[in-house]
Amino acid sequence: MKANIKWTGGVGFVGTSDSGHTVIMDGAPDVGGQNQGSRPMELVLIGTGGCTAFDVMHILRKSRQEVSGCVAEVEAKRAETDPKVFTNIHIHFVITGKNLDAKKVQHAIELSATKYCSASIMLAKTAKVTHDFDIVESE
Repeated sequence: MKANIKWTGGVGFVGTSDSGHTVIMDGAPDVGGQNQGSRPMELVLIGTGGCTAFDVMHILRKSRQEVSGCVAEVEAKRAETDPKVFTNIHIHFVITGKNLDAKKVQHAIELSATKYCSASIMLAKTAKVTHDFDIVESE
């Protein structure tokens, strides 16, 4: 896996992934940015949320759950001093579907957290990562 990050001026960068997709990164105006893209640490959280949501959906579908929606709401706290690593990350899942089994949802989240999600497992080396969920019954 490779990525290419190109400076665009100020504190802005464009990242291009191996798959050819691009992401714009920029800083807030108070640090010289123009607020034209996500902050790099925001992208770490987005990537982590995407990684674990992908796993949870895959596991739930394999367990024949009738899922119609999945949202992973990720909230993090960072250290006060540099390097300002994440110290706490909480992922709240909102899983929508028909007749969902709460035990299967819990199991899918646990499997992602302990076995499959590379991003959250890596971040758990420096941050306390917690999870919870709500189930919303769809019509």
